[in-house]
Amino acid sequence: MESIGVLMACPMSSYLEQQLDNRFNLIRYWNFSDKKQFINNYAHSIRAVVGNAAAGADAELIEALPQLEIVTSFSVGLDKIDLNKCKEKGIRVTNTPDVLTEDVADLAIGLMLAVLRRICESDRYVKKGLWKAGDFELTSKFSGKRVGIIGLGRIGLAIAKRAEAFDCPISYYARSEKANTNYNYYPTVVELATNCEILVVACALTPETRYIVNREVIYALGPKGILINIGRGPHVDEKEMVSALLDGRLGGAGLDVFENEPEVPDKLFGLENVVLLPHVASGTEETRESMADIVIGNLEAHFQNKPLLTPVV
Repeated sequence: MESIGVLMACPMSSYLEQQLDNRFNLIRYWNFSDKKQFINNYAHSIRAVVGNAAAGADAELIEALPQLEIVTSFSVGLDKIDLNKCKEKGIRVTNTPDVLTEDVADLAIGLMLAVLRRICESDRYVKKGLWKAGDFELTSKFSGKRVGIIGLGRIGLAIAKRAEAFDCPISYYARSEKANTNYNYYPTVVELATNCEILVVACALTPETRYIVNREVIYALGPKGILINIGRGPHVDEKEMVSALLDGRLGGAGLDVFENEPEVPDKLFGLENVVLLPHVASGTEETRESMADIVIGNLEAHFQNKPLLTPVV
């Protein structure tokens, strides 16, 4: 398989990059400043694209690669891949579900604790020597808070189970009510936000879920409500969220994702009721290695005419 051209869309994992390099003719897209010239030189040799949450395969790239057979995502999300174009051209698509569920759910709980108990601010308080001048102010309890989850898939369910351990009543919104769960279901996000104290975004990004957290939802969550986003940045109307935080119409936020990564609104930097992370929910060595192994496994399976490990299309 060493002659098979595989295009890596952007830097994402040194382990994955090494494994791809060992098995295929790896082409690093980010090394080419002149994309048009790159296409002219490599279009007919690339049979696979490896992308992630930052870069994948849009319609333009797919059209430019006539020999493309498979797009594999080093992520569970598929919003950087034009699935319709892949279906149209018979291009296979895979992702990395399940293996990152636990890490993402862990981080969601961590963000809830960090925002409510002001862990990051307390850390800075000690490191700046301010404790000597007096105790840190009181914070807000997490246990028992009403948690609402947008999207009760693998990750949403894992978050719910963890929050239950803190005696948090769980409610959720999804496209339809889920069987085999006792969690309260709300048919709209506004109703969910009205009836929870912590709102967690854990759904897939689609045209329908873009800005699923908008002005109306933020108003319903209210000045004591906390927004947690471990989904995708465009799930949230970022300008409206920033405005609500500055005006006190939203109580706080824990954010792992942003609308235009790696750009983050400057106005968030001075807010102590906001915890910001650089899209690292699945960012543990163990999980990233497992994700890379799935990417490699899918590519090897495809080119050996075996069943894909995690097929999407």
